Amino acid sequence: MLCGREELLLKYKWMRSVVWVTGACWMVAWALVGLAVTPAAAAVRIGILHSQSGTMASSEKPVIAATRLAVRQINAAGGLLGEPVEVVVADGRSDEQVFAAQAERLLTQEHVDALFGCWTSASRKAVKPVVERHHGLLFYPVQYEGMEQSPNIIYVGAAPNQQIVPAVSWAVQHLGKRVYLVGSDYIFPRVANWIIRQQLQLLGATVVAERYLPLGSRDMRPVIADIQASHPDLILNTINGDSNFALFHALKQAGLSAATLPVLSFSISEAAIQHMPVAEIAGHYAAWNYFQSIDSEKNRDFVQAIRHEAGVSVVSDPMEAAWMAVHLWARAVRAAQTADPQVIRHSVLLQSMAAPEGVVSIDPRTRHAWRTAYIGRVNEARQFNIIWYSDHAIKPMPYPLFVDRYRGEQLIRRLHQQWHGAWSAPAVAR
Repeated sequence: MLCGREELLLKYKWMRSVVWVTGACWMVAWALVGLAVTPAAAAVRIGILHSQSGTMASSEKPVIAATRLAVRQINAAGGLLGEPVEVVVADGRSDEQVFAAQAERLLTQEHVDALFGCWTSASRKAVKPVVERHHGLLFYPVQYEGMEQSPNIIYVGAAPNQQIVPAVSWAVQHLGKRVYLVGSDYIFPRVANWIIRQQLQLLGATVVAERYLPLGSRDMRPVIADIQASHPDLILNTINGDSNFALFHALKQAGLSAATLPVLSFSISEAAIQHMPVAEIAGHYAAWNYFQSIDSEKNRDFVQAIRHEAGVSVVSDPMEAAWMAVHLWARAVRAAQTADPQVIRHSVLLQSMAAPEGVVSIDPRTRHAWRTAYIGRVNEARQFNIIWYSDHAIKPMPYPLFVDRYRGEQLIRRLHQQWHGAWSAPAVAR
């Protein structure tokens, strides 16, 4: 299914040539500075910043394991700059303010050369000004709502046009035109559904209702009441974390099955569905840029490594993206012969790799990765049968062409003000 993806490397040569001179100049300049002021090579350190507690822990813990695996593989091959890569792990505790504080500590006290982490867009938004202020570098591994670019972030997860937009088009064509939107009450679902609404209008589809729940919420009674009253053909789900367990349980209890009311989710991965009863999740759909079930030798090797070396039974898109991010960063460090984030944020724009999903390259204009889109249906083995995929990696467009960028940025500012300077509504006490 992924045969011929290596040909895309030729397609990306023009991108690399565009940034080669600039990247090379940065690398030479900073290498000379390093020779002048650094008497000896320091150990290369990275920070892993994910939730090990709270509502997002079940989603983020496997991503930590995948990130650590990539570091072990790099160290087994000799490390970087003659030294093993050191890892410092911090717990974001499913709280955006904790993420920001931990990012500050990792950069200023632990002196890490790069950060790998964040799942929710709320945590990324909170960390963004920290890495920008300290001229750091964050590799972000999860699909998101777009409407953002930063010189200090490499977005390895999908932009909207690489996941949300193709999945919504497929869903309207195959599942129906009366759509119910449900999401967690923070920046990603709010902005994603703003984009989805405009796309649905262009497709001649209708949003019958829209509901948001605080992160960590288990009370699905308002959602079920809305669904029963509005009679949708399908649900587009942007709930994150363990609230998804409550959603699918409530749907099953209400007699709303995948056969009668399919759910297409944008944040439920293989890792999450292992903890859900098969009867509640089988037959529903998810959109990602990687599934464990991809049939290729590269992916089989990756899955085996995750299982045997990281001790994780299943693999998900954010895990693959996190693993790729570390290897892309390592390639940039080797090329630049320094781990300085000011250099690497340019050097990494030259990088591509043959990944488990296919060829992945960093787009130098947007600092996002080219990714292949997939849609899967949950089977009885708690895996995804791939039912659709793009025939090539998709160029990232963090600002979709059919949306008004100014209006989108206004929405983001308004939500930020509404939440009193936070990036999410108050979470449910646990």
